Amino acid sequence: MKTVHKLDNIDRTIEHELLRWPGVTAGPHRFGGIEFRVNNREIAHLHGDYQADIPFSARLRKQLLAEGWAEPHHLYPNSGWVSYYIHSIEDVPPLRELLRLNYERLRQLSALPDPR
Repeated sequence: MKTVHKLDNIDRTIEHELLRWPGVTAGPHRFGGIEFRVNNREIAHLHGDYQADIPFSARLRKQLLAEGWAEPHHLYPNSGWVSYYIHSIEDVPPLRELLRLNYERLRQLSALPDPR
């Protein structure tokens, strides 16, 4: 188990930044914390100021884990989800990159024509 320290306002800092991105909305997550969405798809959710959970495709998840960008999801390690643990303010820029990566991926998916 990792040691987690209280990091005042990191969750609010991340929320403030993501809400500046076009189309991003925020609301309560069903398991606690705050959820961010774009085009009705979840970008990620934060559990306070110590953990972010982010859904990726299986291929991208595998790459991110192999490169050390994130860890397997804390509850569903074999899913497309990853968990990113925030231990200090230095962890915020890499988290921002992961969130931006998923934001851009989801915006591209939403731009594809409906296959029906």
